[in-house]
Parts: sequence; C-alpha cells; structure tokens
Amino acid sequence: MQIGSLRQLTLVSFALALVPLIALLWQSQSDLARVGKMTTFDTRYVVDVVSDLRNLDAAAVDLERSIRQFAVLRSDKVAALSDNALAQFVSARDKLCASLDSPPECVQLNEHVEQLSDFRQVEDELLLNAYLASVSRSVSSFRDEVDEAIQLRLEVQQQDLAAMQAKQAWSTAMLVSISLLLILLGSQLIVNPVKKLKHIIRIVAKQDGELPSLSTRAPKELIGVERDLHWLYDRLTQLEHIRTALLRHASHELKTPLASIKEGCSLLSENVVGELNPRQKEVLSLLTSSTQRLNSLVEKLLDYNLLLQQAQPTTTAVDPATLVKDCIQDYALALKDRDVNVDVAAEQIAVDEELYRRILDNLVSNAVAHGAVGRPIDIRIYNDSDTTVLEVANRGKKIPAEAAPTLFEPFTRGSDPRNDNVIGTGLGLSIVADCARLMQGNVAVVDVDYADVCFKVTIPQ
Repeated sequence: MQIGSLRQLTLVSFALALVPLIALLWQSQSDLARVGKMTTFDTRYVVDVVSDLRNLDAAAVDLERSIRQFAVLRSDKVAALSDNALAQFVSARDKLCASLDSPPECVQLNEHVEQLSDFRQVEDELLLNAYLASVSRSVSSFRDEVDEAIQLRLEVQQQDLAAMQAKQAWSTAMLVSISLLLILLGSQLIVNPVKKLKHIIRIVAKQDGELPSLSTRAPKELIGVERDLHWLYDRLTQLEHIRTALLRHASHELKTPLASIKEGCSLLSENVVGELNPRQKEVLSLLTSSTQRLNSLVEKLLDYNLLLQQAQPTTTAVDPATLVKDCIQDYALALKDRDVNVDVAAEQIAVDEELYRRILDNLVSNAVAHGAVGRPIDIRIYNDSDTTVLEVANRGKKIPAEAAPTLFEPFTRGSDPRNDNVIGTGLGLSIVADCARLMQGNVAVVDVDYADVCFKVTIPQ
C-alpha cells in the first residue's frame, strides 16, 4: 500500500492518535453527567424523606393533641378536628412509607392507626394513652428507618462512584495506550524510511555493498530522496569506473612517449649526436630532471591504479626485519645524510608482503620528503595483543590538527615544500591507507615523545 505525502502521513497519524483521546473525553463527560444526575436524585430523595418524616412528626403531634382534647371535652366539633388530624397523619404515613418502600414499621403503624380510628368508643384513659404511646413509638422507629435508608443510599452512591472511578481509570489506561501505539505506529512509518536512507548514505559513502531496493511503503518525499540516492550511487560508481579507466589509460599511454624522451636524453648526454656546449648541457640537465620526475609521477599513478584493482590480499608469514632492510637499501641514496633508527621487535607478522612493502615505501618516502634534513627517522615494528604495529616517525614541522581528517584522501598534498623539490601526486598516504584497509587495518597520525610526526599502521593478526 502506497503511503501519501509526509504531510498527509503526519496529519493522519495525529488525527488517529486523537480519536482515543476524544473517546476518553466523551466518556469522562458522560460519567460526569451521570454523577451529576445521581447526586441530584439522591439529594432530592434525602430532602423528600426528611420532609415527609417532619410532616409525620407534626401530624402525630396534632393527632395526639386533638384526641386528648376529645377525651376531655367529648364534643362533635373536637371529634371532627380529630378525624381531620387522623386523615392528615394517615396521608403523611402513606407518603413516607412509599418513599421508604413500605418497611415493617408501616404495618405496625397501620395497626395503631386502626386502633385510634375508634377513639370515640374508647372510654378508658389508660387504654387511650397506650394507643397514643404506640403511635409515638412507631413514629420514633420511622426516624431510625429514615436514617438507615439515607445511610444505605450514601453507601450505594459511594459504591457507584468507586465503580465509575475504576471504569474511568481502566478506560483511561486503555485509550491512552491505544493513542500511544498509534503515535508509535505513525512515527515508525517515518523512522523506518529515514533509517533506510541513513543506511543507503553509509553505503554510498563507503561504496561497500549493494543498495537495497526502492521502498514501496514510505512517504512520497522520502521515496524521492531514496531514488535520488540510488541515482547518486550509480553516478558515483560510473565516475569511479571512469577514474580507474582514466588512470589506467593515461598512465599507460604516458609510458611510451616518456621512454622515448628518456632515451633521447640519454643519447644527448652521451654525445652520440655531437658535442654539447655548456648551455645545452644545462638545458639537457633540466630536461633529464623533469623526465625523471614525470616518470616518478607515472609510477605512482600505476601503483595507485593497481591498488584500486586489487580485491583480496594474500596473507603470509613475513619477516619484518628483512622488509625494513630492503626498504632502507632502496632509499640508501636519499638516506645518506640521515640516521635511521630501526627497532623490529616482531620475528614474524601475518600480512600481504606486497601491500606491507608499499606501506613501508610510502611512509619512508614521506619521512624523507617532509622530515627535517639531517634529523633521524625512526622505524618500529612490534606486536600489540592480536595486532602488529608499524610506526614511522620523523622530526620536523608538526601536522596541523585541521589537516588530519583529509590527510589520507587521494590527491591531497601538503602545503609545505618538500625536501627533494619534487611536486608530489598526493597519493602516497592514500596508498598507505588503502593498503592498510585491504588488510583490515588502519593508519593514523599519533603523538609520540621522541618525534614530531609519527604515522602508526595497525594490522590485525
């Protein structure tokens, strides 16, 4: 399924994340309205029951007073008042019993009322007092019943509130969790393509491995960036092939005319075509020097091109002391005015002999070209845990810290003049870094207390 633009994905993810929160808000409002209704209903019930109880008390007092008056006066007018008081008492009793769902006291009070309804025939004052006392006790029992009913309502209300709070907490946890999951899902739809872009960028930067296929489930903008990175990778691969071909063909095509120039210079220097005057000899000397320098540059290019084409090193057991001895002999002329301090503490090392010799040659050549004239050069080889370490150090001007990051990039030359007055190709240290990388090692500039500049090459064993 194709995902829309990054903006659409962000808006849809935000909207989906809000849905559980909106549902939670709606539920909270519903529970709040329910609590309000329940509180209003229970408050009205308590008010009505207390009011009915008060009316029953007042009716009981009026009923007792009017009957006692009738017992003294025995008149029809007082009897009519007693009948009215009895009717009001019965009405108050029925209303309170309806509110209390007809508790047992209502039955007892009904019996007492039936006894008092024949108050005209009661001649015995003690019996009448007993009837009135029974009514008074029943009314008092109603007070206890009202208190219990109110307390029961409060307990039910508290239970309902507790259940509602538990439901609200559970709903909040569930809906917030759903909202967080939706947020994580939406963010993952953005994070995954970004991680893939970072992976592609690392592959493009290191030119190591194949690029993954284009994404189909990602925002359109990120798919566009991924497509551009694929195009960039193809373009860089093409340019790398062009560079390799250019180095191979250019260096090879330069060898033939360069050999002819060297041969011509040799013939002129041997006076094969005639005797040369001093000025011609001076010109020939300059021409011969330039030819030698050009030959050195071409050999560097050939060496770098060969290194680019080498895919897998061949590791063998090598005697490092012999390698260092052969290298110093090759540079005997350049090192005639310098001391070389050699310290080889490893008897054998597991390296590619050709690659390791290139590292030695280029580091010694760099020390000769940039080290202080007449100052010693130090070469150390030793084992450190499961690695072998090569250090080539010289005295002279220190390498600036800002130049260190680009020091091992190809075609990068230092700004200081060389001791041999030769314009370098900027490939020497790059060849060192590539040779070390092919053997799974690395090279770095390190600080030592016995020299100003020290290159350290570490090769795993």
